[in-house]
Amino acid sequence: MDLRKLQRIVVDALDDIKAQDIQVFNTTEQTELFDRVVIASASSNRQTRALASHLREKVKAAGGSVLAVEGEEGGEWVLVDLGDIVIHIMQPAIRSYYRLEELWGQKPVRLKVAPARAKATTGPSKPKVAARKPRAPVSKEPAAAPTRRPSAARKRAAASEA
Repeated sequence: MDLRKLQRIVVDALDDIKAQDIQVFNTTEQTELFDRVVIASASSNRQTRALASHLREKVKAAGGSVLAVEGEEGGEWVLVDLGDIVIHIMQPAIRSYYRLEELWGQKPVRLKVAPARAKATTGPSKPKVAARKPRAPVSKEPAAAPTRRPSAARKRAAASEA
């Protein structure tokens, strides 16, 4: 299978199950064992295993072969070996501890976002902030003390005095 096609299948499969911070690195100059390393984060053991399982299904459905899957029993770090591409699906704490990006990240691969997925893969969206009301003009004169309405207790006290 063509490397770019396989790479697209991998990234799309990871995106289907909401993998976070998907990064692809070209490793052709670093090792002869594989051409790409894909690193993605998952928020839980269950999601890590689901990503690996979905990835396996998508690659097989496209006619590719999965050579090995390791780490599914623990779920903190699952490695999927497709021969030309090795995928690391990790929980954020494990990912920050091992920092594989420093090892393999010398040549990141830029991916074009598929049109149907453009909204989903452009990065985290910022929450919408309500528009602010314009502020009243500020005068340079000192503000007068606010007038207070008399409370019920003050009204009773004033009435009893009279």
